[in-house]
Amino acid sequence: MKALVTGGAGFIGSNLVDELIKQGNQVRVIDNLSTGKKENLNPRAEFVLADITNLEEIKPHFAGIDCVFHLAALPRVQWSIENPIETHNANINGTLNVFLAAKDAKVKRLVYSASSSAYGDNPVMPLKEDFLPAPMSPYGLHKYVGEHYARLFALLYGLETVSLRYFNVYGPRLAFAGAYVTVIAVFLRQKSEGKKMTIIGDGSQTRDFTFVGDVVRANILASQSDQVGHGEVINIGAGHNYSVNEIAAKIGGETEYIAARIEPHDTLADTSKAKELLGWEPQVNFDEGLRRTVEWFDHR
Repeated sequence: MKALVTGGAGFIGSNLVDELIKQGNQVRVIDNLSTGKKENLNPRAEFVLADITNLEEIKPHFAGIDCVFHLAALPRVQWSIENPIETHNANINGTLNVFLAAKDAKVKRLVYSASSSAYGDNPVMPLKEDFLPAPMSPYGLHKYVGEHYARLFALLYGLETVSLRYFNVYGPRLAFAGAYVTVIAVFLRQKSEGKKMTIIGDGSQTRDFTFVGDVVRANILASQSDQVGHGEVINIGAGHNYSVNEIAAKIGGETEYIAARIEPHDTLADTSKAKELLGWEPQVNFDEGLRRTVEWFDHR
């Protein structure tokens, strides 16, 4: 397979590129390095320095591609609240450009990286794909709009699409800025700097932490499954959640509590659809995933 990964120098994207190459695929990366890092790039991947907000710039690089994995975004929840125009341009206009370029190049399938932030603060757990979305930030709204573009491009233009809603991804190369910053990253950084780990609110809020290797595997299965291609939306989560207080205890160290902020109190994925349509289930439990993440952090 000849694959194109937008955002392939980022946290999730670079892990995906590594696995695609390991499995013998040809990979082209498009990234503007606004949040991605050159050191994350696999030397065996073809790298194109380009911005998805420029359709004419990216369009030629979709030629001959079998599958596009669209991960490029400005993944910053708070920044999207403060800068809605800039993030709209990257996350909605840029996403539309990627879909258009894929359609015009007659790409077979596009796997879109969606986000559990589309759900908002739903009191019913676990979260299922047919729940009514209620995003609490422009970023969450942007990712939800992308799901509808995926559905429409399948319906109107015959581009096979599938959207994967990620839940709190963590693991080696995790981000220390942006929406993909988990409390794990914050705690590891604070602890390494000799600071107290800051817990927002009372620490009772829970998150479904999903190991990046499991997310990578879901992407590859989504590119291969004959059960998808019509804009399906699929949760990709561990199916188990932990409170912020529990995470702090697992990492160990001094803590301090700071003012609460507007955010979903809980996330927990129902992953039955992923099992049914992709044959996917999470494989890395949290303690093992945290061990691998800490090991990477200590030796990076």
